[in-house]
Amino acid sequence: MVNGWPDPHQLWDGVAARLADRFRIVRYDNRGVGKSSVPKQISSYSVAGLADDLGAVIAAVDPDGPVHLLGHGWGSVAVWDYLTRPGSNARVASFTSVSPVDRLLRMRHRCPLRIHRALAKSVPGPGRRVDVPVQLIVAANDPSVRRRGFDDLRRRVPRLWRRDIRAGEQSPTSHPQVVAAAVGELADFLDGRPPARSLLRSQVGRERPDFGDTLVSVTGAGSGIGRATALAFARAGAELVVSDIDEVTVAETAAQIVESGGVAHPYVLDVSDAAAVERFAVEVCATHGVPDIVVNNAGIGQAGEFLTTPADQWDRVLDINFGGVVNGCRAFGKRLVERGTGGHIVNVASMASYAPSKSLNAYCTSKAAVYMFSDCLRAELDSAGVGLTTICPGVIDTNIVAATRFDLLGRTDESLQRRREQLQRLFRYRRYGPDKVAKAILAAVKTNKATRPVAPEAYLLYGTSRIAPQVLRSTARWDLV
Repeated sequence: MVNGWPDPHQLWDGVAARLADRFRIVRYDNRGVGKSSVPKQISSYSVAGLADDLGAVIAAVDPDGPVHLLGHGWGSVAVWDYLTRPGSNARVASFTSVSPVDRLLRMRHRCPLRIHRALAKSVPGPGRRVDVPVQLIVAANDPSVRRRGFDDLRRRVPRLWRRDIRAGEQSPTSHPQVVAAAVGELADFLDGRPPARSLLRSQVGRERPDFGDTLVSVTGAGSGIGRATALAFARAGAELVVSDIDEVTVAETAAQIVESGGVAHPYVLDVSDAAAVERFAVEVCATHGVPDIVVNNAGIGQAGEFLTTPADQWDRVLDINFGGVVNGCRAFGKRLVERGTGGHIVNVASMASYAPSKSLNAYCTSKAAVYMFSDCLRAELDSAGVGLTTICPGVIDTNIVAATRFDLLGRTDESLQRRREQLQRLFRYRRYGPDKVAKAILAAVKTNKATRPVAPEAYLLYGTSRIAPQVLRSTARWDLV
């Protein structure tokens, strides 16, 4: 582990602690820092000199076998210099660069300190080939990093991986889990183990589908929007974790994905049970890894005014439609933040979240809660690089009407059945299927869109709710069921 100047070797404390159980860790202070010697001549401080020191340390601690190198700041620049020297290929197994090399090169003419200025002036020019496997960890929050400056490295580094993370210049301190995981994954791969999904995604020049090497979790995947979304992600290259309260239907979804050449893992899950969702998250993460994309879709319909809906049914709708989203976000959101490499959450609400209706009281309330909860959580997750999209479908032809409970005062069973059939025909004749919602979800994830209405009526009501909300309050008096 080669830290920059004048950082002490303690910069790597968090990373070293996470790798010590499987690697022999060697750290040292650069010349002029800590317990190392302190040359008085400014000319003693050069990139070539730091590279000489690195070579001496490697020869002293591991004279026989290749080492994995991890560099940051000027230490990373010294490693680059060392790797271009004859014979370095036999001494180095891999190099993980956690420094913004482009920033350091551009410091050549504007370093404020004498030693920094001397180091900057000694940086060798670009163009020399590096044949060992290299991975870059680029800090997106470092204001002096021009990330496009790394784009031409592939011409000089044939085996190159790159990970962009939401971190500052001191990423080994702020994101030690990310750095340690990256080093371990590359070392495992070079030792002959199957590459991790994140390593595959970071491989520069590797062609893959839009969501290739991505793990996606979809709840309510046994039918409707959930099934269509799972199938769409699978077609785009993702590996799926599909869950539903109905064991038969979720198994059918998984089978369809497998039959089309994809990979899917079915689970039975009641999203309203917070403990069950947490157990589900523990099992999924331990078996398949932390999902990169989490789609909280499971929900139910409910028709009826507030005073005619039994209290337990009203609570049930909130527990599933809103509580299920909260449970999913809590279980997976914290794991995405802890992982430190971003991700995306999709919460499926409805145009009912901003279009009140007296005859859909519980349903509208639950979806409005999802909408506001998502806005709040999006702001919280942004600093961790985790995106969140709220999907607001309109009238979509799914089985939701068939599964909706009707609590309407003064209606006979026969009249309720007739009304259910009428609504089913309306949804069917609308000819706007769940596949269009799935397409919108994939597009919103790719662009990190905050809110995405789906279907013309959803857009119309969304605009009306913002421009003329009183119009929707007035129409809330209409009987829609």
